[in-house]
Amino acid sequence: MSRRRQIYEGKAKVLFEGPEPGTIVQYFKDDATAYNKKKTGTITGKGVLNNRISEYLMTGLADMGIPTHFVRRLNMREQLVKEVEIIPVEVIARNVAAGSMAKRLGISEGSALARSIVEWCYKSDELDDPIVSEEHITAFGWATPQELDEMMSMTLRINDFLSGLFRGIGIRLVDFKIEFGRYYFNDEERIILADEISPDSCRLWDLKTGKKLDKDRFRRDMGDVAEAYQEVAQRLGILPESGPRDLQGPKAMQ
Repeated sequence: MSRRRQIYEGKAKVLFEGPEPGTIVQYFKDDATAYNKKKTGTITGKGVLNNRISEYLMTGLADMGIPTHFVRRLNMREQLVKEVEIIPVEVIARNVAAGSMAKRLGISEGSALARSIVEWCYKSDELDDPIVSEEHITAFGWATPQELDEMMSMTLRINDFLSGLFRGIGIRLVDFKIEFGRYYFNDEERIILADEISPDSCRLWDLKTGKKLDKDRFRRDMGDVAEAYQEVAQRLGILPESGPRDLQGPKAMQ
């Protein structure tokens, strides 16, 4: 496998220099973390599944006019993406009370929300990604008011699209986390969707049984984590016939 210069390694992915200027190779790992690395482990085949699931969802979003960093999938674990300047703000869209919000506000998990809620978090593992307001974001220069408006508008459109798509395969989209980046091209700058969309970054519950089909199974030691990810891929119709198979990561160039 060709040697590439490693640019960054995160909790779930490794980024390598792309084959042409302005591109990045995004490699999906099997590593699993929760509570900002307070809990770590491995979910065999997760990288393969998340690569395929994120490709499928990003492609669908692009078809409906949401600009994304996704270019194409390269192999079972890698995809080519546009190089962006990540905005240090995580955007969380919530349709059902769950996770940290349910705990923080003393709401029973599973309670339906009267309307979808969008929350902003400062992207910092050291600070446990604290919730921030739009005033914090603009005051500290993380994003401009115009960029926030674009991110909010796209988040709501993404929520509508994903909610309908998952509902069609019997899955309830409880919430999801996304990231945006600044993409520079031909002296122009625009905000586009980046990172990934997968069971790592979404809460997905079976519509009939409430069975969790996402990383909460890892967070809460519920077991059958890989099987849950596979079920999501199967319902989307994208699980490889042979199932997720292992593929060695690319060698990094020092």
